[in-house]
Parts: sequence; C-alpha cells; structure tokens
Amino acid sequence: MKANASSSSQRAYWLKTLHEWHWVSSAICLVGMLLFAVTGFTLNHAGQIEAKPAVVLREGTLPTPLLQSLQKAAVSHKEGADTAQPLPADVQGWLRTELGADTRQRGVEWNDDEVYVALPRPGGDAWVRVALSDGQAEHESTDRGWISYFNDLHKGRHAGVAWTWFIDIFAGACLVFCITGLFILQMHAGRRPMTWPMVGLGLLVPALLALLLVH
Repeated sequence: MKANASSSSQRAYWLKTLHEWHWVSSAICLVGMLLFAVTGFTLNHAGQIEAKPAVVLREGTLPTPLLQSLQKAAVSHKEGADTAQPLPADVQGWLRTELGADTRQRGVEWNDDEVYVALPRPGGDAWVRVALSDGQAEHESTDRGWISYFNDLHKGRHAGVAWTWFIDIFAGACLVFCITGLFILQMHAGRRPMTWPMVGLGLLVPALLALLLVH
C-alpha cells in the first residue's frame, strides 16, 4: 500500500514538474511560434506573393576636408596598415546625415578608385559608394516590404547578432516544449489509446512525403 502511495506521489510530482516546464516554455515560444508559422507559409508561397521593391537613390558630394580624410584612409589601407579599416568617423557621420546611410560596424571594400559599403538588412538591401577622385557619393536603398522583412527574420538573414541569439534561445525553448509534451503524452497514454498512433502518424506522414514525393 505504501509502495503504491509512494509511486503515485512520485508520478504526481513529475507530472506537475513537466506541466510547469511545458507551460513556461510554451509561453516563451508563443509569439515566436506564431511568427515562424506564418512566415513558413509565406516562404512556402513566395512565388505567389508579389513584392514590389521600392528603390530610393540619393546622391551627394563629399566636402573637400572629408574627401581628403577618406583618401588618406584609402592610402593607409593600400599600404596594409589595417586590412579591416572602417570609414573615417567624420565620413560616416556625413553619409548618415546627408544620405541616410548608416555605415557603422560595416565592412568596407577599398578599391583603387572608390570605396564601397554593402548595407544588407532584413526585407531589403542597400549600398553606398564614394568616388575617391571627386567625392561623388551614391546611396541606393531597396525596400521589399513587410512580408519580405518577416521572411528574412525567419531565415535570420542579415538580422544581426541579437536576432541570432533570439533564434537559438527560441529553438531551445521549442525543444523543451516538445520534449516535455512527449513525456506528458507518455504519462497520459494509458488512458488515451490514440496517443501513440497519432504520434506515429505525425512521424510517418512527413517521412513518406520526403521519401516518395520530394525530388
């Protein structure tokens, strides 16, 4: 009798613990799961969802003192002083203020006649180039819309380190949610005979599709 009571108490303890982990992980996953579910659908039908990119081109001329600063940085880079040399801070400030191009913490391509900075981002793309001879600057920005933005977040495309950490934490929470759910199913399976057939169906259907219909 005591053994049965102890077993029942232990089962109740583990069931309560699993439910707590399950609901906490589900709360953490909720919004992210909705986002990834919706964008999974939009990505799967990307060909049917039209996107009309909006392209904006801004032009300007770098002031002479800033051009000289840029030319000096280009010479320094060519001499191998710093192979990862960013744009001078004053040039970055001018590009941000005059052309709306934020080049901070961006890689720079130093060429003989110009500098080029790629500015990709979720839902769009951009670049800026400045001629070293006369300081002519161009900044082109392409916006592909909100659907493209969320699709790129789904893929982690050009979303930065913080979003990469979010995806990793979200993936871990999803694993906890699924594993605790599996154990909860196991503990209730004795009273729910359709539990394992449904779990098996969830495994069998994608496996058959992958083996027979995915080329």
